[in-house]
Amino acid sequence: MLELLFLVPVVPFASFLWLATAGSRTSRKAVAVVGVGSIAICTVISLLITWSYLASPPDGGAFTQVLWTWISVDGFTPQIAFYLDALSLIMMLVVSFVSFVIHLYSAEFMLEGEGYSRFFAYMNLFVASMITLLLANNLLLLYLGWEGVGLCSYLLIGFWYQDSANGRAAQKAFIVTRVGDTAFAIGLFLLFTHLGTLDIQALMQRAAQQWPVGSTLAIVASALLLGGAVGKSAQLPLQTWLPDAMAGPTPTSALIHAATMVTAGVYLIARTHVLFSLAPPTQFAVAVVGAATVLLAGCSALVQHDIKRILAYSTVSQIGYMFLALGVGAWTAAIFHFMTHAFFKALLFLVAGVVIQALHDEHDIFRMGGLRKDLPYAFWGFVIGGSALAGLPLITAGFYSKDLILWSAFSSTQGSTALWIAGLIGVLLTSLYIYRLIFLTFYGKKQIEVAHRPGWRIKIPIVTLSVLSLVGGFVNIPKALGNVPAFTDLLHSALPAVIERQASMITEGLSEGIAAIAFALGLGFAYLFFLHKRTLADILASNAIGRLIHRFWFADWGMDWLYDRLFIRPIIWFAQVDRNDFMDAFYAGVAGLNEFSWRALRETESGRLRWYAAGITAGTVVFLAIVLWT
Repeated sequence: MLELLFLVPVVPFASFLWLATAGSRTSRKAVAVVGVGSIAICTVISLLITWSYLASPPDGGAFTQVLWTWISVDGFTPQIAFYLDALSLIMMLVVSFVSFVIHLYSAEFMLEGEGYSRFFAYMNLFVASMITLLLANNLLLLYLGWEGVGLCSYLLIGFWYQDSANGRAAQKAFIVTRVGDTAFAIGLFLLFTHLGTLDIQALMQRAAQQWPVGSTLAIVASALLLGGAVGKSAQLPLQTWLPDAMAGPTPTSALIHAATMVTAGVYLIARTHVLFSLAPPTQFAVAVVGAATVLLAGCSALVQHDIKRILAYSTVSQIGYMFLALGVGAWTAAIFHFMTHAFFKALLFLVAGVVIQALHDEHDIFRMGGLRKDLPYAFWGFVIGGSALAGLPLITAGFYSKDLILWSAFSSTQGSTALWIAGLIGVLLTSLYIYRLIFLTFYGKKQIEVAHRPGWRIKIPIVTLSVLSLVGGFVNIPKALGNVPAFTDLLHSALPAVIERQASMITEGLSEGIAAIAFALGLGFAYLFFLHKRTLADILASNAIGRLIHRFWFADWGMDWLYDRLFIRPIIWFAQVDRNDFMDAFYAGVAGLNEFSWRALRETESGRLRWYAAGITAGTVVFLAIVLWT
C-alpha cells in the first residue's frame, strides 16, 4: 500500500485541474462530486497507507518514494520524491480527513453562492499543496508546497473579491507571510551553501556532524527557518494577517485554521528539529514566541465581537502552545496538540458557519443570543468544541494534549517555571473567552430569528468532529491517569523524546490539577460576567482604564498601528520623495521621443496615393543609388 503514497497529493491536484478548466461548464452536483469525492479518495488512500504502515512498518520506520529528478545542475539534484515516517504519516492522515469533512460541509454551505466550481478548485489545490509540503523529502519541494498554500490562502481569503475589504485582507495575508517566506528562502540558500544538499534527512545528518551545538551557522539557519514558521503560523510579530483572513468563506477559515497553512510552521520546525537542537538560543526563542503569543492572542480574543475573529485569535493562541512545546523540546506534544486542535477548531468554525448562515450573515455575538433551542446541533457542537479548546478535564481531547504541553514546559530541561505559568494563564484566558462566546451566543434573550437550518451534509461533519473532539485525546493518556502513551510511542521513531529534569515538588498529576483549576476559574468568571450578571462586565469596560485596555487588546495590541508607522509610512514617504528622480526623467524622455516619432510618422499617412507612389519611387532610387555607389 505504501506505493500508493504519490496518489495522496496527485488526486486533489488532478481534481483541481478538472475543476479549474471544466468546472464552470458543469452542474453543481458534478462539481460537488468531483470536489468532495477527490478528497474522500485522498482520505481513503491515507487510511490504507496508515494501516499498512502500522501493520508492517518499513525498514528504519521510513519509506521514500522517488518519482523523478526535478533539477540537475552542477551537483544540485533535488527530486520529486515523498518521505513517509510517523510524523508525516500523522500529519497527512489528519490533514486529509479533516479536509474531507470540511469539503463535505462546503458542498451544502456554499451551494447558493457564486463561484461554486472556483471555490472547490481553490480548496482542492490547497489540500494538494499542503500534502506536498508534508510529504516532501527535500526542502525545495517542501517550499513549493509552502508557497502553494500561501497562494491558495490569498485566493480563498479574497474569494468574494467584489468587496474591496476582502481583497485587502487577502493582500495583507499574502504580504505579511511573504516576510517570513523570504527568511525561509534565504535559509535554504544558506543551508545548501554550507551543507551541500536540501534533502531533509541528509541535511539533518550533515548538520549534526559538521556543526557543534551553539554553532553560529546553526543559529542563523534555524533563525531564518523560524522566520518562515512565524509568518506562516501567524505567531508574534507576524500574527496580524490571520484575524483579517476571516474575510473568506467559513469553510476556508476552517481549512486554514484546522488542517492547512497555519500548522505548516509547526511542521517545519518539527521536521528540522535536529537543526533547532543545535541552536539553543533559537529554540529558546521558539518557546518565548509561543508563550507570548498564547497570552497576547488570548487577551485579544477576550474583547472581540465577531464570532470568527474570536476563533481566529484562539487559533493564534493554540498555535502558540505548539510553539511552546517545540521550544522546550516536547516535539511529540506539539504534534499531539496539532491533531486535537485540528478536530475541535474545525468543529468550532463549521458550527460558527451554521450560526452565521442561520442569522442572515450576522457575525456580532452581541446581536445573537438564545440559540441553544433553535440550533441544537450548533449549540452542542460549540459546547464540545469550546470545552475541548479550553481543556475540560478528563473528557475532552484538548485536555490531554494541552496538559502534556504544560507538563513539558515545566519538566523539560529546556523548560522553566515562567513558561509553565504563562501556559496556565493561557488556560484561564482560553476558558474565559470561549465560554464568553458560548454564553453570549446561545443563552440570554433571542435577538434574531433563525432563518436557515443545516442539512445532512453539514450535520455529519459536525457530529463526526464532535466525537473526535471528545475521544481524540485518549490515544495518549498521561501516567497519572492510566499511562497509555500510544501516540508519543509512535512518534518517537521520528522525533526524540523530551528530556526531563530531576523530580521536583510539582508532579505531572499536580500540574494537571492546577490546569483544571485554571480552567474552572475561567469558566466561573465567564459565567459571572457574561451570563449571571452581565452588568459587571459593562462596569469593568466603562471606566477609563477598562476602555483603554479594551481598545488596545481589540486592536491586536496596536500591531497594525506599529507596522503602519515603522514600515508603511516611511516607504510611502520615500516613494513620494523619489518620484521625480533622474531615472524617471530618462524614461520620460524615451517615451517623449517615441511619441514625437509616432506623430511624425502619422503625418505621412495622408491618404493621397500620388504621394505614396512618389515616396516609393524616391525610396527605390535612393536604394539603387546606394547599391551602385558602394
